[in-house]
Amino acid sequence: MTNQWQAGLIAALMLLGPGAVWAQRYNTGTLEVNVVDDRGRTLQEYPVRGEGGGQLHKAYVEATRGRNYSVQVRNRGNERIGVVIAVDGRNIISGDRSNLSSSERMYVLGPNQQESYEGWRTGKDRVNRFYFTDEGDSYAGAWGDYSAMGVIAVAAFRENTPQQSWSQDGPGYSDQRGLRRPPSSAESAAPSAGAAPRMQSAPGTGYGESEWSPSRKVEFEAERQPFAKFLLKYAWRETLCRQGVIDCGGNTRPPRSNRLWDENKNYTPPPPLHPAPYQGEDWR
Repeated sequence: MTNQWQAGLIAALMLLGPGAVWAQRYNTGTLEVNVVDDRGRTLQEYPVRGEGGGQLHKAYVEATRGRNYSVQVRNRGNERIGVVIAVDGRNIISGDRSNLSSSERMYVLGPNQQESYEGWRTGKDRVNRFYFTDEGDSYAGAWGDYSAMGVIAVAAFRENTPQQSWSQDGPGYSDQRGLRRPPSSAESAAPSAGAAPRMQSAPGTGYGESEWSPSRKVEFEAERQPFAKFLLKYAWRETLCRQGVIDCGGNTRPPRSNRLWDENKNYTPPPPLHPAPYQGEDWR
């Protein structure tokens, strides 16, 4: 199996849920990405001008504390693609630290297919919801990882050997060797989206309520390099004002460094019962 994995062979899971309602933002010709809250509102994007060219899109979005959200992805091409999705620098399927590489677990979308990804995958048929919270209450923060806090990242990969037969039952995510299995209490360990935040700071994404999300496996061999990347940096409104993203008047201040935002297995385990100490700076 080692050689197969080095070659990028991936077993992917297909979501069986219904497709999402769409509101188009960026379009690279074959890919669209949105962030939508539970009220069906597509979050306003504030594009970063003059960066990335046609294959990298960067924009800020405004987060609302305590609100659930989904990442919506649409494949507008005539071939299936794989998408690695990371929130706060963690792969949303495995929960591992993500570098947006083709060796990671990924979802698969068929031709002209769209899907909504609503949470951290905790099993074949379950996810725990995404919700905006303070970074100290976030899933990544529970692992002591603040290196890519506040970034929703999507990297899209074409298939090396497209299959002739294809059933549009839903998008997929990849299997990977040697990753952790969640304990049976994974769902009960999830904090409530309404829980009081532990600190007032930059936003992160929490490990929210568990809900039904059926899936199945498919085979997908990804190309080594993505053909498109979307980096969406979410922040509280007051932060967007201070940074000059939104014209609110007053002094502006640059953001701190972020390994995903600044760049050109198993299922997601529950967060630790005793979160790692906060290592980041308070840049409010």
